[in-house]
Amino acid sequence: MQQEGLFDIAVIGSGPAGQKAAIQGAKRGKRVALIERDNVVGGHCVHRGTIPSKTLRQNALRIAELRSHQHLFAGEMCQDTAMSSLIENLDTVIGSHDRYISNQLGRNNISHFHGQARFIDAHTLSITSPAGDVTVLNAQNIIIATGSLPRQAANVPVDHEHIYDSDSILSQVYLPESLVVLGGGVIASEYASIFLALGVEVTMIDKYPRPLGFLDADLTSEFVRAFESSGGRFIGNTEIAKVEWNGIDKVVTTLSNGEAIASDKLLSAAGRVANVKGLGIEAAGLAINENGIIEVNSQCQTSVNTIFAAGDVIGPPSLASASMEQGRRAACAAMGVDLEKMTNTIPMGIYAIPEMSAIGLTEAQCIKRHGSVLCGCARFDEIARGQISGVQAGMLKLVADPSGEQLLGAHIIGEGATELIHIAQMALLNNANIDSFVENVFNFPTMAEAYRVAALDIVGKRQAINLAS
Repeated sequence: MQQEGLFDIAVIGSGPAGQKAAIQGAKRGKRVALIERDNVVGGHCVHRGTIPSKTLRQNALRIAELRSHQHLFAGEMCQDTAMSSLIENLDTVIGSHDRYISNQLGRNNISHFHGQARFIDAHTLSITSPAGDVTVLNAQNIIIATGSLPRQAANVPVDHEHIYDSDSILSQVYLPESLVVLGGGVIASEYASIFLALGVEVTMIDKYPRPLGFLDADLTSEFVRAFESSGGRFIGNTEIAKVEWNGIDKVVTTLSNGEAIASDKLLSAAGRVANVKGLGIEAAGLAINENGIIEVNSQCQTSVNTIFAAGDVIGPPSLASASMEQGRRAACAAMGVDLEKMTNTIPMGIYAIPEMSAIGLTEAQCIKRHGSVLCGCARFDEIARGQISGVQAGMLKLVADPSGEQLLGAHIIGEGATELIHIAQMALLNNANIDSFVENVFNFPTMAEAYRVAALDIVGKRQAINLAS
């Protein structure tokens, strides 16, 4: 057993939250340890989730684009397409990310430990290496940034060969001909639409009436419309009675109404829970709550004042962008650096096909809060750049207060949505009013022009109300 000296901060996990926490501590001259169970850094985001799925999505978009222009060339997609060929540049992307993070840790003199961390007490960790060697590490403050694991549904026997979860879905050898996706959240919607764009027959099943129920209803309606018009099937308000591999060639999903759906593969996307397996947080006086996450205050501090947590392990919004900021804030709080409260004005990005992004209040939330609302929409098929680039399936919706003066939210569906949303983010952060989108000039032709069109829609409705009164 090896004993390490005292660290100012020990960070468990090297994903977006852990990486930024470690760097923030080191930049302020603190002695920092970063502990990672995997033999590479970057966490789930880099190696199993965000980067791999977005790489697959990019190739799905390329294939969909080629299909839409088949009249310009002769050719078709190969049969029995290997998954490796669909994410062919993944190793390059991941390798580049891994080198960048490793170099960053080295430049900042962060001590990197490879192994499974486990709490001995609130200031002490044991680290067991893959070879079984144990190192004991002491730290004044500890930051838990271990991310999340797929939630296992009781009646879905995930075997990672025929029935997958969100961590193993990309381990398929070949692209299946048919796929059932259980769930209606972000991961389910992204993978369902991506595989559909790749030519897979996809059925999406959820217990709720529509997917992505936290989004504005117009966005979810548009997503389901696009999904079904592309050949997908969405079944809502439905419970799963049983899922089983028939032992020959199909996964059979039996619905509560008795309908049986056979597919080559199945993805169970039942959400994610805090990854605290093997950490022994009880020894430090911590426990996960009924929602399966570690509770923290506004400074990412747990109920034990020297232990902090950040990223997916503390629950929503479970975004890489938010996790990075949470990690930075956790490190600052551990060092006694006072920060203003973390902003709630964070854009939500959903990399489905079509892409979706939102910020601020939905129409329903605005009505609940203010009694009424004025909304303006710009459809991408009415925007010149949308016609030119073929980005016609989509819309931008602005939500304003009852007077039609103040911007309260923005909701976008269509390719480029996660980029376009930042205009609304800056407008909300600076309390811009609706007229600011009308009185200023946008490049033409651009998709950003949709902001002006949507704002003009609100202005027109506002004027009509004023004339009527």
